[in-house]
Amino acid sequence: MVRIALLLAMLFSLPFFAVSTAVASEQVPVESGVKQQLLGSPVYIQIFKQERTLELYAKVEDKFQLVGAYRICDFSGGLGNKRREGDFKSPEGFYNIDIHHLKPDSRFYRAINIGFPNDYDRAQGYSGKYLMIHGNCLSIGCYAMTDAYMNVIYNYVQAAFDNGQRNVEISIYPFKMTDSNMQLHRGSYYINFWRQLQPGYAYFQKYHQPPSVSVINGNYVVNQSQALMPQPSQLAFATVK
Repeated sequence: MVRIALLLAMLFSLPFFAVSTAVASEQVPVESGVKQQLLGSPVYIQIFKQERTLELYAKVEDKFQLVGAYRICDFSGGLGNKRREGDFKSPEGFYNIDIHHLKPDSRFYRAINIGFPNDYDRAQGYSGKYLMIHGNCLSIGCYAMTDAYMNVIYNYVQAAFDNGQRNVEISIYPFKMTDSNMQLHRGSYYINFWRQLQPGYAYFQKYHQPPSVSVINGNYVVNQSQALMPQPSQLAFATVK
């Protein structure tokens, strides 16, 4: 009876362990009392279309910590990257903005120009302009937030620039790019493009640092310096030669 009771206890404990492991992989926002202190710290933004979520991060010591996850009111065109002006798609990819991308007088309350087209988009011949993260909770081709959420996001980005950050990186993904989600979407028309994005997502998940992204031969390459480092087998071959 004692052995049966122990076995049942172990079985009942397994689901709770699985849930706690899944939750532990997601960052918890910093405490409300800390958020105000982080105003002016370097920031980083991730957007996930399928989850309709914008995540705002601020640098704490040597890592970026979650300030808040904000519900996206609206975006258009479904999953997949923007390719041409007038296709009503919202961009996906890696974008880099400076203070000139801020639009405090936008007719959609306040706005941040994403910087589309970037080097990758131009290499593909994609076209479009004025793709924004903005308020007013209504959009075609942009990422629309409530005015209250946009106010928070804009203030953190503005304060980061005012405090010396020269560029803010914005990573836009179709969904949380876990291996299981990639498997679910393996038949998508966009899967080859998404495979270029996944290393950026994985890098931030592991190191809590924005990925270093280059465009080489028309493709995104994440953390190029690491990718170009010789492998042990290459070093051995070079020594023999």
